[in-house]
Amino acid sequence: MNAAKKKSSARAAASGVAQGVTQDVARVIVNSHAVARLRSGHPWIFKSDIERIEHASPGALVRVEDQRGKPYGSALYSSASQIALRMVAPNPVEAEKYPDLLRYRIRQAIAYRQRVVRDSDAFRVLFSEADITPGLIVDKYNDVVSFQVLTQAMDAEFARQILIEELRSAYRPETILERVDPRIRELEGLPPREDQAAYSRLKKPKNTTVIHFNGLAFHYDGGAGQKTGAFLDQRENYAAAERHARGRALEICTYQGGFGLHLNRVCEQVTAVDVSAEALAVAERNRVLNEQKPIEFVEADAFELMREYADAERRYETIVLDPPAFAKSKKSAEDALRGYKELNLRALKMLRNGGVLVTCSCSFHVGEQDFLAMLASAALDARRNLHIIEKRMQSADHPVLLGVPETHYLKCMVCSVF
Repeated sequence: MNAAKKKSSARAAASGVAQGVTQDVARVIVNSHAVARLRSGHPWIFKSDIERIEHASPGALVRVEDQRGKPYGSALYSSASQIALRMVAPNPVEAEKYPDLLRYRIRQAIAYRQRVVRDSDAFRVLFSEADITPGLIVDKYNDVVSFQVLTQAMDAEFARQILIEELRSAYRPETILERVDPRIRELEGLPPREDQAAYSRLKKPKNTTVIHFNGLAFHYDGGAGQKTGAFLDQRENYAAAERHARGRALEICTYQGGFGLHLNRVCEQVTAVDVSAEALAVAERNRVLNEQKPIEFVEADAFELMREYADAERRYETIVLDPPAFAKSKKSAEDALRGYKELNLRALKMLRNGGVLVTCSCSFHVGEQDFLAMLASAALDARRNLHIIEKRMQSADHPVLLGVPETHYLKCMVCSVF
């Protein structure tokens, strides 16, 4: 199929998804609470704030209006999610024009990464709401690209077609993989799918490759790991930790050795801890790949090990804390802060004067101010003082969109302890 026919096909498919079998304009009438959110810049409208739905099928592009008929732009509609509408334009967009808009957003995101990513062949290409492509997550891992679909609208065939066309054009990957989260597809009311190669120029699709950033190499397996396969949001923080690290180092929750391998280039000795034996095995393979000196990899629960090490009066010049998200919801934020405080308190007791603490949280529901307050409380209880050397967040390829606080989720504090 030539380019013109593909474009026409995509437009027709989009029109069908957005308008169903009739030519009636799909629209959703929302209440004043939703209007206030839109005026604040937030792109989500919840099911509870919808007054009326007209001619909108699952995944439709819809016109959003208030109860007086005033338009507030266009959104993608989900019939299953509590987040019923995700805005994609501040002005009404005709359904047949949405494929062009989606293509433009993808190209805009790719161009942004070309400007901000340095010394890396692995980075996030599309970050859902942050790139105004709600429901699409795409990561590039050298010659393998991995994507995940999170919404009804982006599961449409025309959206997949446009995505794959643009990824092939921009990166010429050997394989494009789709990673599937069964729980999200169930919540979105989408049919089950398996992880699969959406495109490959090889007879056998490529799942594995070696990625490079900050002068280090890492194994990547597109059929394993979490999310789309690895944690690229810490890439710039790995380099920041390396700039300040020294002496004996302890890394808690190393996963596949991200911080640990960076620390190992500047520290005398590194101990890296994780609860997953499988992840530690990959971390060791990564160490060998980079021909580094030995790292002490320890399989253990972080809390139990920190208690044990603190009681044994172990001392370090550098400690990195990079635990998984403790707060999965707003209700669990208080418990999460207690967990963060316990880890940080024990780390502060083990650090020598002048030592470096790199402490992270990827819990969106624990905000930066709450995280800093927790850290100050831990320092007070440990009778230590902290200088914040660097206050950091996720890498630039995971941009924060103003007005959408959910896009700012990662906190990383680099501190001097005395």
